[in-house]
Amino acid sequence: MNGDWQWMVPLMRTPLGRWLELLPEQIESVWREQSHGDMQKWSEAIAALPSIEPSQIDLTSSAVTIKTEQVSDDEIRQEIAGLLKQLHPWRKGPFDIFGIRLDTEWRSDWKWARLQGHIQPLQDRLVLDVGCGNGYHCWRMVGEGARQVIGIDPTQLFVKQFEAIRHFLGRQFPVEVLPLGIEDLPPNLQAFDTVFSMGVLYHRRSPFAHLSELKGCLRKGGELVLETLVIEGGLGEVLVPEGRYAKMRNVWFLPSPATLKSWLRRAGFSNIRLIDVGRTSVEEQRSTAWMQFESLSDYLDPQDASQTIEGLPAPRRAIFLAEA
Repeated sequence: MNGDWQWMVPLMRTPLGRWLELLPEQIESVWREQSHGDMQKWSEAIAALPSIEPSQIDLTSSAVTIKTEQVSDDEIRQEIAGLLKQLHPWRKGPFDIFGIRLDTEWRSDWKWARLQGHIQPLQDRLVLDVGCGNGYHCWRMVGEGARQVIGIDPTQLFVKQFEAIRHFLGRQFPVEVLPLGIEDLPPNLQAFDTVFSMGVLYHRRSPFAHLSELKGCLRKGGELVLETLVIEGGLGEVLVPEGRYAKMRNVWFLPSPATLKSWLRRAGFSNIRLIDVGRTSVEEQRSTAWMQFESLSDYLDPQDASQTIEGLPAPRRAIFLAEA
């Protein structure tokens, strides 16, 4: 088994083993048959990043931080920043790479702060992050002591962004981000201690199918951390946008918190708790030098920020915890 897959060896005798046996061919098939047209450009940018030994790594602060005593020249920082910007847009973060602040679209650290004190401790746990983006939260999970974190996201740019960050952090940490969706995992694995699904449910045509997939990934008693868009309202209330929602095409179901709790119960989860709910602010999601496309302020009615540009309720997000 080559070095890229050595991380799997300790897990082969766990319930995860039956997936890991298939995994190398799955990944190689993605890169061979479905590779993005910009893959060469992204790979060349990562290959051009200088090799620099970190002197300090912090995976517990708001920005995933790498420091070094080797970089004191602003010209080197500008070179690194230029290469990382070839992987634009950067959605999740922030990161601080040798004093280069990657001010990403999302202040993902704010979301982490909202859930961090409520979830079961991640120490020594096997964790799956579904729709993980570039892996920002995966690094934070490792910072909390997770035994192994596996992030999955079919957006290949985000996987390459993860590889760019890992270029500087090295392979010393138990974290992988793979170019897959949850449908690529075998059903009913019952392998993970904690599964995160943040910002995914509303993109699924069948919320119950997604909840069932998430439950199947968890061992008995394992914890689901579910974050998604919701609306204000009572039991049974759901918004199904007829067209776009906040300029997004693929938004299907926005339930009320009470409705989502009932969905989780129906899907077989127990000990269901709503730990946070609130409207997303333009300070938390915005355009930056590292994400120069439209962002939340462009998706809201300029005359009434309580509504989207389509006249629907502005984005509210809720975080639920539940057990398999």
